[in-house]
Amino acid sequence: MNVVAFARKHDTGEWSERELRTIVTALEKTLAPGTGRDWETGMTEAGDAQFYLLGPLPDQACELCVSRIKGRYILESGSGRLLFEHRNLDLVMLHAKAAVPSTSWLMVRAITLWCAMRNTIHEKVEPLLVEGEEMFVQLVPQLAAFA
Repeated sequence: MNVVAFARKHDTGEWSERELRTIVTALEKTLAPGTGRDWETGMTEAGDAQFYLLGPLPDQACELCVSRIKGRYILESGSGRLLFEHRNLDLVMLHAKAAVPSTSWLMVRAITLWCAMRNTIHEKVEPLLVEGEEMFVQLVPQLAAFA
């Protein structure tokens, strides 16, 4: 039996429709209209396909990046830290869903404000109340003497 070696088809720098559909479907909750997030595709310097999950305006910072390099899908955070890599795109997208923060920035700001107010009350107002109570305890017997 003779075996003929065919040249392997190299991946172009473009995503197939199936790949894009898989990525966008996996991130559909993240890309919902109310989140302000968007996505874009691009290529590496070597011509490999990349998918970018962009944060809300005005910065539109990259929150997540999926690259296809030599048949492997590589998932990176927006800062370039490697999160996961595998040949199965569905498996990579499971990790991508887990890596995207689901809490909106408005909710994060509201929680931070609430914690700051609570901390301020605890540190500033509560000692005044305690001091006032101590003063009241000391003055009551003296006021009772006048009655």
